[in-house]
Amino acid sequence: MQATLLSILGLALLGTLHAQDSIPVQADFQQDKHTGRWYSIGLASNSDWFKEKRHLMKMCTTIISATAEGNLEVTSTYPKGDQCVTRNSLYTKTEQPGRFTYTSPRWGSKHNIHVVDTNYEEYALVATQISKGTGSSTMVLLYSRTKELSPERLEMFTEFSRGQGLTDDEILILPQTGEAGSTGM
Repeated sequence: MQATLLSILGLALLGTLHAQDSIPVQADFQQDKHTGRWYSIGLASNSDWFKEKRHLMKMCTTIISATAEGNLEVTSTYPKGDQCVTRNSLYTKTEQPGRFTYTSPRWGSKHNIHVVDTNYEEYALVATQISKGTGSSTMVLLYSRTKELSPERLEMFTEFSRGQGLTDDEILILPQTGEAGSTGM
């Protein structure tokens, strides 16, 4: 019985490691070029919170800056009701450039973040494997330096998200924030 349980746990761990390895990372990632202001253009996720909040989501602004230790300080400002909410996260660098980890102090979830593809001046495609307790989910973000991207970049985001096992119902091109967007969001 114990050997069977250990075998099952081992297979689960291998599956998790394989899932993390299956997400590519930008070749020759240059962190200094990745910093600055980004707009979230697309969001895809198979998490329960995304399914519940999808209809409320809008474009947000994210500022990425490097810390002295080489980590990333990520500050996202997004509309919530009639106000703007800011969330700060510290992405800790790993041995692989372009890959970071983050643990949510609020939810206790562990995030394995991959900068999949970017040209630094136009777009960035970021994929995150999230695990909490016995559950896991995938999130893909498409960032842009401006509030609009070409149809080709939007299609690249959609196809990559599908390749991560996400369905069309789990993929969203975010609406612009309108008035809040003109006040710095």
